[in-house]
Amino acid sequence: MEPIIDPIPKDLLMAELTPSKFLRATNKAGNKLYIVDGQDSPNVLREIGRLREIAFRDGGGGTGKALDLDRFDTDPSLGYKQLVLWDPDAEAIIGGYRFVLGTDVVPDWKGQPMMPSAHLFRFSRYFIKRFLPCTIELSRSFVSPDYQSTRNATKSLYSLDNLFDGLGALIKLYGSRMKYYFGKMTIYPSYPKEGLNMILYFLRKHFGRKEDLLVIPKNKIAVFDEVRLEGVFSGKDFKEDYKILKAEIHKLGVNIPPLVNSYMNLSPSMRTFGAAVNDEFGDVIEVGLMIKFEDLYPDKTARHINGFPIPNFLKFFRRSKKTAK
Repeated sequence: MEPIIDPIPKDLLMAELTPSKFLRATNKAGNKLYIVDGQDSPNVLREIGRLREIAFRDGGGGTGKALDLDRFDTDPSLGYKQLVLWDPDAEAIIGGYRFVLGTDVVPDWKGQPMMPSAHLFRFSRYFIKRFLPCTIELSRSFVSPDYQSTRNATKSLYSLDNLFDGLGALIKLYGSRMKYYFGKMTIYPSYPKEGLNMILYFLRKHFGRKEDLLVIPKNKIAVFDEVRLEGVFSGKDFKEDYKILKAEIHKLGVNIPPLVNSYMNLSPSMRTFGAAVNDEFGDVIEVGLMIKFEDLYPDKTARHINGFPIPNFLKFFRRSKKTAK
């Protein structure tokens, strides 16, 4: 396990978080969202890598390296950008997402998309042809431990909500061409096995499709004791089973992981594709998911998308991308 690098000086970060990269202000807490990449903001990228490694190690995962950066962060030919959540008062990065537009994804020699999730999932030809060109892939979501509820309840109150403001802004920005998010929900290996099993069963029951072969886990985690779980989750709909899940998880002395909980309550049509073990990232459990923008719950659309004005430079950026196509 390598020691994590020292923090990047704040003045270097602020010098790179310029108005030209500003996306929007958050609805709550007065924080700011930016879009950067490794070429225009190398110091911000290193700080992201530092904070990601701290956050992931703290949860029981991580790369074990001095910072969490890989080729998808550093190679411009792969098309990845970083959504950055910034606290202007503390002059600190709160969290972020890495993302790429499906139209920018490069195929490998087998025709599979060169995306981080391709290590864990095999994508069908139908998915690659029908869905990928209108899909934004999300990866490496994180919240700095200083802004997580286990460390600081006041600072962390709106961290995830602020990040979802960013996802809403990406929908507003790219929604004329993109229709879906594809990503992963991460559950750390320290999470109780019984709790993990219940979550996987719940996700398959309410968001999985037995015939769904769009995306297939390579190292799939099986759900065990299904007959018993069928009796436990006997609710007539999602809401009743969700109450049961929260109560059963609470009995184990834990909560539903925050990001998993947030995704489950974003859209009734969310699709999940089973779970796989990520052997390159501390053996965390990754659940594949896809969300259609137009199927978000109305309150989520109102909260994170509607009313957000696209800055002038982003309007130009979106138009120029359309012209280039």
